[in-house]
Amino acid sequence: MKNITIAFFVFYSTLGFSDSLLHVGNLIEVDSGEISKAMTIRVAGNKIISITKGYAAASGADVVIDLKNSFVMPGFMDMHVHLAQEYVPKAERPEKIEPEFSTLFAANAAEKTLMAGFTSVRNLGDGGMETIALRQAISQGLVVGPRIFTSGKTIATTGGHGDSTNGMAKDRYSPPTPEEGVIDSPEDAVKAVRQRYKDGTDGIKITATGGVLSVAKSGENPQFTDEELSAIIQTANDYGLWTAAHAHGKEGMRRAVSAGINSIEHGTYMDSEIMDLMIEKGTYYVPTIMAGAWVAEKAKIPNFFPTLVKPKAEAIGPKITATFAAAYKAGVKIAFGTDSGVSAHGDNWQEFILMTEAGMPTSAALKSATIEAAKLLRVEEELGQIKIGMLADIIAMNENPIQDINAVSNIIFVMKDGIIFKNNL
Repeated sequence: MKNITIAFFVFYSTLGFSDSLLHVGNLIEVDSGEISKAMTIRVAGNKIISITKGYAAASGADVVIDLKNSFVMPGFMDMHVHLAQEYVPKAERPEKIEPEFSTLFAANAAEKTLMAGFTSVRNLGDGGMETIALRQAISQGLVVGPRIFTSGKTIATTGGHGDSTNGMAKDRYSPPTPEEGVIDSPEDAVKAVRQRYKDGTDGIKITATGGVLSVAKSGENPQFTDEELSAIIQTANDYGLWTAAHAHGKEGMRRAVSAGINSIEHGTYMDSEIMDLMIEKGTYYVPTIMAGAWVAEKAKIPNFFPTLVKPKAEAIGPKITATFAAAYKAGVKIAFGTDSGVSAHGDNWQEFILMTEAGMPTSAALKSATIEAAKLLRVEEELGQIKIGMLADIIAMNENPIQDINAVSNIIFVMKDGIIFKNNL
């Protein structure tokens, strides 16, 4: 009966026949951490049109949602996911994955992510056009999932992290092109960014250093020249695209931050010099502690990773937590991100636990996944807070996450764009 009720509400709210009144017992103001008691949020279409004290009476075709016993806040935003993949052990890896399968996999992962309370995600790296197509399908209501901001295919250098031909026999591939995501000059860099703009991406993701899971020796060496980075970032800025840099090693981070990158992902070997530079430049840090913990744990399992990957996982994985703690203490701007797709989709909430265990207050962790994430995406006028005029992305849980961050593990209500997708009240 509950699912029928939700479907009925979705149908009529989509047609614009009714407003929804959310009777909220505990409304969390993520900027201040304060909680307002007994509030009503009125949603018309996909926007919040009023927030009033008390439980307003319904009139006409208004639909009332009873959240009087719940703690309500804006939908979470994960700034680093890979919806079209999920890492599996070497022995279980298929010989080939068709792009059509990757898109279907991404759709399944997207629904899990939304049900976990994440109403927006930034997808950083596709094999092709998976999340560009999925973004369109979700926006048209064909598929259930979060709002997607995607970089499309990652931009890498020959042999670098993100070169999909790494580990392949030389006679089985042709050298990949800028369109396919591999560049080796400033001219290639400009072409690669323009191709992603043509493809319809929201931003650009580069691999500024080596990586843990790529079949290549180094996990931290710098992989772009200053000139290549300048060409990428200047062109992205010209086209209104944000930029994100996968980076583990210090020198690769220094080059990317100096060139004007918008965010550093992972940041394993970040030191005080890089932190100071990021603060100076206003660069965000997306830590992905979950990914580091996951690869460190899996590296203990014999034959789980390929031979080239295992020592990188052992060395790099355990370091991210300490880096995150130091960066937070230093005052680096932090946006929430998990690297889900390394670990399982739908478990994104576990990053909150790891962030708070590393010393970040619960209120700051929640803010990193709402207000700060919205700022990184340049959508802070639409998302990240429950305010009049903003998009109606609203979630609820049974307990107060500011007092106990474990409350985020059980999201009982999810509204995205004014439509209810989960209602376990």
